Amino acid sequence: MNATEIVIEGDTAGIAWRLPVLHFAGTKADAPKIYIQAALHAGELPGTALVHFLCERLRQAEAAGTILSDIIVVPHANPIGAAQSHFGEMQGRFDLGSRTNFNRDFPLISSRDRDLLIENLAHYPAVDRLKRQLIHMALGADLVIDLHCDDESLQYAYIDEAFWPEASDLAAALKMDAVLLSDGESSAFEEAVSFAWKYEVPGEKKARLPGKLSVTVELRGTRDVYPEMARDDAAGLWRFLAARGAVHDDSVALGAFDGPAVPLDNVEMIRAPQAGTVLFHRNIGERVEEGELLATIITAAGMADGTIDVRAPQAGLIITRVSDRLVRRRGDLMKIGSDKPSSVARKPGTLED
Repeated sequence: MNATEIVIEGDTAGIAWRLPVLHFAGTKADAPKIYIQAALHAGELPGTALVHFLCERLRQAEAAGTILSDIIVVPHANPIGAAQSHFGEMQGRFDLGSRTNFNRDFPLISSRDRDLLIENLAHYPAVDRLKRQLIHMALGADLVIDLHCDDESLQYAYIDEAFWPEASDLAAALKMDAVLLSDGESSAFEEAVSFAWKYEVPGEKKARLPGKLSVTVELRGTRDVYPEMARDDAAGLWRFLAARGAVHDDSVALGAFDGPAVPLDNVEMIRAPQAGTVLFHRNIGERVEEGELLATIITAAGMADGTIDVRAPQAGLIITRVSDRLVRRRGDLMKIGSDKPSSVARKPGTLED
């Protein structure tokens, strides 16, 4: 393993951040190149725990000569966000300077223009320099895995329809509970990578990208950081690498993914109609029917008419749930993966900011 660092100079004097990058050299020239990063949202740490144990296994494979692909691992992709704290709480999702989500506003370019990303880097603010260097590394790979987590959540992934159903092997390897099929229409990291591949020839969109993959994996919730869980997740990602020919392991045999694969248009975003204290009646992983009681919101504590019930607009699987129990008006409560499109129009791209 070759460990290097990318130094990101701050926008004020005396500040710099260091981004560790781990390189594993493959022995097979035509094996797919791999890029794995974790904690782009700096407080989402299940992925960092996963890659810690994955790298242990990769070092053993390196010693045995069984790594076939060139593999790049970035264990914590956002040192800038990790250094941001407000009233004692890390603010790793949004940059405090620009108020931009760290997983938005990645450059949308053709893959043939990859090297332009790192030209004249000094002209850009630190956060943009970080984003440009991350996506530059990713566009040198064939399989790109961005490890995130949700709030309270099952394990699921956002997978562009251009990679499906080929990418069902990743869902099977990690034993995912669900897959959300996206349309690739935002500037999030994994969608910016797929955009570059789709529009390799500017103005000509490829509908299918065989042999490629750019995916966001949601490794359950923010508090799901445990040693055995991380080892199991690392073993799942190892199975995927073996199945795709990135590492040699004859013991790996993947079954079929048998969970739901739900288009984003079929995801019901359950939001609070008013502010208040939320009392959940149903949990993640449960299947609900249309009209079933999901939550009660106490809008005026102590008053006879001080509650509002929130019910399921249609049947489906509860994939995520918010961990906060004090909710704002229109705040997200749940995601439900449903069999039919939602009656609520969705703008193209991601479900949340």
